[in-house]
Amino acid sequence: MVFVFNALSWLIEIYSWALIIYILMSWLPGARESGFGQFLAKICEPYLEPFRRIVPPIGMIDFSPIVAFIVLNLATRGLHQLAYWVL
Repeated sequence: MVFVFNALSWLIEIYSWALIIYILMSWLPGARESGFGQFLAKICEPYLEPFRRIVPPIGMIDFSPIVAFIVLNLATRGLHQLAYWVL
């Protein structure tokens, strides 16, 4: 059971890093059109899209990834609390 909680926590952390890289790629011209950028778009956009509908961009700044990171952080904390109570 410990392995499952550790694996889920690890996957959330890896996904968080994928989001960070994907967001930073938006600052580089043409980076999202690369093969790696398209791969990250396939795994990151489905998660970011609901947050973009809830939190519209203000000018050129998109705050939805910040909300997405907060939700991932809350999921990680919830997972750790669940592991604490189960184990």
